[in-house]
Amino acid sequence: MNILVGYNASYVAKSALELARKHAKAFDAKVYVMISSEGGSKEKLEDVSQARKELESAKEFVEQEGVACEVVQMARGLSPGEDLVRFTKEKSIDHLYVGIQKKSKTQKLLLGSTAQYVILKANCPVTTVK
Repeated sequence: MNILVGYNASYVAKSALELARKHAKAFDAKVYVMISSEGGSKEKLEDVSQARKELESAKEFVEQEGVACEVVQMARGLSPGEDLVRFTKEKSIDHLYVGIQKKSKTQKLLLGSTAQYVILKANCPVTTVK
């Protein structure tokens, strides 16, 4: 079994990671932890470096329970939602975990919702954590 966690080091993402780790241990699954950014000239070197540190910290957290973990840092010009959905297909992911945060209507209009995109487009079950 393969589990994917969409991760951005926020409180809700850490909660999603914790739940995914529990389920992975119970079902002897492998956990993939992904940070996605759109990439290109918008990315700052310090942001990329910080994302790498957050991923390594997440990997250590998962592996503390003896769960196999692989971290993935994406910057291939897609939105985080698109990256997560595409990755579920590429790696035959069985379950996807994402953290959700309340957004105002204006924020949703301007920024969209990664969780909403993932819930509607993913080809596997999605668990949202708040």
